[in-house]
Amino acid sequence: MTNAFDLSGKVALVTGANTGLGQGIALALAEAGADIAAVGIVPADETGEKVKALGRRFINIDANLGSVEPIERVIKTTIDELGGLHILVNNAGLIRRADAVDFSEKDWDDVMNVNIKGAFFVAQAAGRHFIAQGYGKIINIASMLSFQGGIRVPSYTASKSGIAGITRLLANEWANKGITVNAIAPGYMATDNTAQLRADADRNKSILDRIPAGRWGEPSDLGGAAVFLAAPASDYVNGAIIPVDGGWLAR
Repeated sequence: MTNAFDLSGKVALVTGANTGLGQGIALALAEAGADIAAVGIVPADETGEKVKALGRRFINIDANLGSVEPIERVIKTTIDELGGLHILVNNAGLIRRADAVDFSEKDWDDVMNVNIKGAFFVAQAAGRHFIAQGYGKIINIASMLSFQGGIRVPSYTASKSGIAGITRLLANEWANKGITVNAIAPGYMATDNTAQLRADADRNKSILDRIPAGRWGEPSDLGGAAVFLAAPASDYVNGAIIPVDGGWLAR
């Protein structure tokens, strides 16, 4: 079974790989053998150093995925510079917090443009390449809010509910073309996006009290699920939303 998790010779494109969950996933894929193309508006220099230290190739592609304009360039650059594309991780995301009655149109549009519109059109562009080569792995990053409503994050909840939906839709359309499309739903992770929650003593306690594991997750906790969904081991897994949440949803 070891070979079923081997990503040697594969190229993975990871959006938002400069820090947090994206960095953790990129490093896990590199440890399994993949070369990495990191995409985002912030250079992923630290990620690149760590990937190269593992003996893998790495490129950084500057692109704002709040617009569809750079997407074809991102795919072409990855293929031209790393010699192919086999895995896409749609991780780039935004979150904005405000009560629903006060939530602004700008905060709605900014989040939706990156989290769902950008994710879909990156998957579409990668999917065209995957269909032509008869093989590909797409991993979307969902959320606990793909299952729950949350509070004070209406556009984030809408976008992550949408991620679950398009994951299933693309799986339905592309499963017979050698492509798997799945999602990881991280639980409460210690990242920049949750800094406000962790700084609020009451919210922090209420969250920890519900997590059976008794701790916030770390980006490295997503590595095993990411490698599984990127590897041949998951070739008959399609349209799944896999929680990595310390037991939050089971509570």
